[in-house]
This record gives sequence, structure tokens and C-alpha cells, in this order.
Amino acid sequence: MEKLEKTSIESIVDQALQDGYLTPAMESEVGRICDSAFELSVEEYMALDRLMGALLTGEVVAVPRKQFINVMEELVLSEAVARVAEIEATSNKVLDLGDIAAYALNRLPPLYATTEQGANYQRDRALADLQHLIAQQVKEAIDRNIDRPEFFPDRSNFGSINKDSVLSQLSNLLQAYAPDFEEKV
Repeated sequence: MEKLEKTSIESIVDQALQDGYLTPAMESEVGRICDSAFELSVEEYMALDRLMGALLTGEVVAVPRKQFINVMEELVLSEAVARVAEIEATSNKVLDLGDIAAYALNRLPPLYATTEQGANYQRDRALADLQHLIAQQVKEAIDRNIDRPEFFPDRSNFGSINKDSVLSQLSNLLQAYAPDFEEKV
């Protein structure tokens, strides 16, 4: 991820015009500045106008948030959901699916793909060669999650209020990774 040296709208627009690309980080920073400012200056409005014009003419291209996927995330989530559901169905424990998936993913190799064919190849390869390792890392993550003391009970997960059910956690994770999966009516 690129580091934005200066955090003014003008500098971000200048960088986008120079590079020919508006990255998700640049877009987020412009949004953060606009949201936090009481009132934008004339220079900031002019910079935003230049950016809009450059986007409309194709001089600057907005880079999509995700042009690739990590197939390992899908495989770890599937394994974690199955194991967590078993534990929650037979006990009064509530586990954090996001923590479990992140712990396991940090200990497994990423399997990135940019096409459906590539994703299918990575998925098949992982199921053949890494399924045991995935299950082992998810089990270790669950064991650590169960034994973890509650250091920060008021912490909140990315993009949501801390919710307890596996279903709502899974829904939040799927929404983060596939926001346009379901058509809005």
C-alpha cells in the first residue's frame, strides 16, 4: 500500500494526475479529509474539480478496490465457520470468527488469483496439498481464542459493532469481501 506523504486534497490530486491512477488509499484519504473538514477551501474545490475532470476524460483511472482475491481467505473462512458452529452449538461459548480467521491466515501461505480459472487452480491445489495445514491452523486459532483473556472488552471489529453470533460475523465478513454479491432490489 502506498504511503501518502502529504495529506492535502491538492497533493493527492497532483499525485493522481502525475501517476494517472487514483488508488483506493488516495480515494479514502480524500474522503476522510472531506468528511472531517468543516468547510473546504476554494483551492480544495478546484483540486476536486480537476480530479473529476481527469477521471471523466480518462486521464486518471480509478483503481478498483480489489483486482484479485486470496483464495486462502475463502478456505480458512469455510473451515473456521464449520468448526466455530460445532463449538457454539454444543457449548455456551461465543467465538470471534474474524479473530480466528485472521490468526490462521497469518500462519498460512496466501493463494492469490486474478481470474476465476486462477482461483479454481489455487483452490484445487490448496485442497490437495494444504487442507490438513488449514484445519490445523484453524484449530490452533480456536484454541487460542477460547483461552484468551478479555483484555479489551470494548474493542470493535472493522466495519461493524461487535456482534456475537457466527451468522452475523459471517455476514459481515462476506459483505466486506463480496459487497455486490446480492443484487439490491
